[in-house]
Amino acid sequence: MKIEQVIMSENNVIPLPHAAGKDIESVCSKLLVHHDEQIVLCDRLEEVADELPALSDTQMCLSLARQIHPMIRAAHEYEEKTLFPLLMTTDNVDDTLKSTVERLRYEHWEDESFADEVADAMIRFVTDRASSNAETLAYMLRGFFEGLRRHIAFEREHIVPLLCKVRKACP
Repeated sequence: MKIEQVIMSENNVIPLPHAAGKDIESVCSKLLVHHDEQIVLCDRLEEVADELPALSDTQMCLSLARQIHPMIRAAHEYEEKTLFPLLMTTDNVDDTLKSTVERLRYEHWEDESFADEVADAMIRFVTDRASSNAETLAYMLRGFFEGLRRHIAFEREHIVPLLCKVRKACP
């Protein structure tokens, strides 16, 4: 995927790079890999939430806490720098797709902020259980991984089929 130019916007929307979308299959494949990694993360976070307050593997909890933000950020960065520009350069880009992409970008900011809060709460729980609330942490974990699963489901139900449709239209 090559970045050719930047699409400029005058309405305070962050400009997206203009992508030459010839390798849609690899973009879709990479998106699905990110999804699969995040689903595994969600499953592991759910295990932690289910085990609270009697969390037995504190090292695993700390390891997960350190993985959350980098994993989420890497997936979002890929989407914002590769996937979204590709979508914006496809034929028949309409206002609905533009607003969907913009909404997904805002969700990324929210998810990353929440990821930081969850990671901090997990570390705090392991390092200072006396001042931590297991119920609050479990609630935070569930809110985070359920939101992330919804985000992934949306992309798999709407964005991936759109990519498949675009790929068929490509020479």
